[in-house]
Amino acid sequence: MAVPVPPLADATSSDAKLLVVDVGNTQTHFGLFEHEGEKVIEQWRFATVRESTADELGAALSNLLRLRGFRFSDVGASIVSSTVPQLSGQWLTMSRHYLGHEMLLVGPAIKIGMPIRIDNPREVGADRLVNAVAAYDRFKTTCVVVDFGTAVTYDAVSAQGEYLGGIITPGVEISLEALADRAAKLPTIEMIEPRAVIGKSTVEAIRSGVAYGFAGQVEGIVGRMRRELGEPLRVIATGGLSKVMLPFIRDSIDDVDEFLTLTGLRLIWQRNQL
Repeated sequence: MAVPVPPLADATSSDAKLLVVDVGNTQTHFGLFEHEGEKVIEQWRFATVRESTADELGAALSNLLRLRGFRFSDVGASIVSSTVPQLSGQWLTMSRHYLGHEMLLVGPAIKIGMPIRIDNPREVGADRLVNAVAAYDRFKTTCVVVDFGTAVTYDAVSAQGEYLGGIITPGVEISLEALADRAAKLPTIEMIEPRAVIGKSTVEAIRSGVAYGFAGQVEGIVGRMRRELGEPLRVIATGGLSKVMLPFIRDSIDDVDEFLTLTGLRLIWQRNQL
């Protein structure tokens, strides 16, 4: 049985907060916006556990909110995008039981304000669409989002604000784990900036290979996307490792925004209130 919750804030109240939740394969990133605000006022990350129940999600959310001086009663509305289907329903149940309202789920049934120009619009990941919405809202022109998550994704938006499709490659952490799993003498390492291109140890050699290998990938793919789109475009990077990769991809991108997905969720929530 769900525990009782205090009286809930009115979603239309100027004091109510909007909770936005991005459930990724590796991490769940979520934040709070003021009701009419455009900036994230607080944000958290925790490891995504696919077996989590609604009660476990509620307990984790309650604890994290309390650490920053918030309660369930401060949350007047919420929205979630998820790349983990079995967790989508758990977040919706959590919201009903603990927040006292229906959480909006990014999917085919809601309005995102962006035409999807791919063969099967239902198969594109919710997080990729959310990123595309946020990037176009910022640039108002042809743009590409590079998201350093479990996978590295590249998503293109036309000058008219249409989602055109993209590219998916294995992510940085997946590559590091694969090296350690498949090569007996290669260790698992933390991804930080290498001291030089030529590594002086096995750890430095791996670190350099991953950093400059992915930098070359970004440069090559973004360059090919520029030629295929045939017009000037803006490129923005996001995701948990975007800041780590920034020194190596600076010439290929125009901006880095770790809150891009959260901003896209806010925009989609607002578009569904009209």
